[in-house]
Amino acid sequence: MLNKYPLWKNILIVLVLALATIYSVPNLYPPDPAIQITPNQAGAELSERSLEQIRANLKENGIDFFGEEVTGGTVLFRLTDSEQQLPAKDKLQRALGDEFVVALNRAPTTPQWLLDMGAGPMTLGLDLSGGVHFLMEVDMEGYMKGQMKNYQAEVKRQLREEDIRYRRVTIEENSLRISFKSEELQEAGDSYLRRSMTDFRASTESNETFDVIIALTEQKRKDLQNYAVKQNLTTIRNRVNELGVAEPLVQRQGANRIVVQLPGVQDTATAKKVLGKAANLSFRLEAEPDASRYSSEEYAFRTNEFRTARVEKNEIISGDRVTNAQPSFDENGQPQVNISLDSTGANIMAKVTRKSIKRRMAVLFIEQKPTTRYQMEDGREVAVTKYTETRGIISLATIQSQLGASFRITGLEPAEASELALLLRAGALAAPMYFVEERTVGPSLGKENIEQGVTSVLVGLALVLVFMMVFYRLFGFFANIALFFNLVILIALMSLIGATLTLPGIAGIVLTVGMAVDANVLIFSRIREEMNAGRSPQHAINEGYDRAFVTIFDANLTTLIVAVILFAVGTGPVKGFAVTLSLGIITSMFTAIVLTRSLVNFTYGGRRINTLSIGGINKRDGSANELTAEEAK
Repeated sequence: MLNKYPLWKNILIVLVLALATIYSVPNLYPPDPAIQITPNQAGAELSERSLEQIRANLKENGIDFFGEEVTGGTVLFRLTDSEQQLPAKDKLQRALGDEFVVALNRAPTTPQWLLDMGAGPMTLGLDLSGGVHFLMEVDMEGYMKGQMKNYQAEVKRQLREEDIRYRRVTIEENSLRISFKSEELQEAGDSYLRRSMTDFRASTESNETFDVIIALTEQKRKDLQNYAVKQNLTTIRNRVNELGVAEPLVQRQGANRIVVQLPGVQDTATAKKVLGKAANLSFRLEAEPDASRYSSEEYAFRTNEFRTARVEKNEIISGDRVTNAQPSFDENGQPQVNISLDSTGANIMAKVTRKSIKRRMAVLFIEQKPTTRYQMEDGREVAVTKYTETRGIISLATIQSQLGASFRITGLEPAEASELALLLRAGALAAPMYFVEERTVGPSLGKENIEQGVTSVLVGLALVLVFMMVFYRLFGFFANIALFFNLVILIALMSLIGATLTLPGIAGIVLTVGMAVDANVLIFSRIREEMNAGRSPQHAINEGYDRAFVTIFDANLTTLIVAVILFAVGTGPVKGFAVTLSLGIITSMFTAIVLTRSLVNFTYGGRRINTLSIGGINKRDGSANELTAEEAK
């Protein structure tokens, strides 16, 4: 029978629309502005005293809040006014000091029954919901000091292997001064270093100690600094991916700065902690009892500052040799981190540990900790943050057998194990980084952008609805229903896949509104032509949908190809526009062809009709509109 869908197809359409409605509903529940406080130390808990101090500080400064949620070591306060977020953050951060991270947040309000079904709201971009903008600077001075220490150790190792005796090797900015006991040793060292250290310029200085000075070439220094920025850029991107941030912006700015934008982040405190930590590991053997202070260093344990151990200055490997790290539990239920090394790191570890069985190996955790102080500038008080490198032992275990590419680190707390694994998995920073600027896009700006975006969608939608009703009458009403559900399905899909809605994304939705009815315009115009050519209404409907399909498919396919290219080569907002446009094309094909056909079939299908409420049909002899035998089957 013409223009009749089987029952299963109608049920499927209803099911799709019902599911789309359910998964789009969470977007009607806007999140509450909130303040989140988290201890800097992984695994630390907020004491009741600290909570009372936070409550008192908020009340003292006139910050209205409701809802207090404590989860592990994190507390979140919901605020009644988004304009109070920034003042509350500043007041609390100053009151609590550097032991806590105070961050802006957005607390979800979606009902639990929707969350249990996996339904959640769309993530809004930085320009709509606000978010965090970080400007981070690479500490080139600290990085070059670290590189010169590595070169210092390498020069010592090479001279020992060549049996060229030296007195000492000292660092002088971007150069090394190697002192020898005699002129003969100086000449031998100079000759060898000129051959082996090709990245340095060598010169001699005859004095009491017979020195050879090797200095980094300008090109090598630039290459090292450029590598540090590129490596840090990669590491920051990996860390952002580990955080699960949708459509972040991570890009280089200038010679030594990196911009990070995190839209729609729920846990901004954790984001700041993970991004800001210049965390690395250093694997070292415990020093022998008779080791001199020149060849060993003493460090405290990270979990107990009163417990110390002496370790060798020369490290076995560092965290940049780690290729994977996963938290787990040992046979006794204690937390551990399973470490995997690259081939170079595995060879070095195997070589050292083969000769050091029954000795203890320390795992040194290196990080940058912030210290904030307040000072007066231009008549106002500003916060100045400095970062200090801290080193603490997280594990000191006896080597029972030769280690290779895989081994484990024990002696950690569960939270410490998870955080350490995340940092190592994301990669160690090649150079320390500092937060130069932290800017939060205010909720008022985001609110204004949302209002303007919604207004543009509603105005465009209203004009389209009026046009379709005026020119296509009942068929226009069907198209309007399909257009409404097109938006519902589009929003539901974006919520399900975790897409981030930005201002360009809203532009994509507006474009989708026009494209969705464009297909119906083609179909309805074709039906009019068939009716004016003398076809019966049932045949006209069938021919209109069938013959217009190829044209609609080709038009949407070409647009989809462009959208895919935009997604592939674009970044940030461009990708947001491409995602919205691509999904809009797919949903419009469904609603404009399948859904409207279902509505038309329900209204006109299988019935004896003489005309259609579609407008623009020339009056003719009604004999052409009689129901044929084929239609009546």
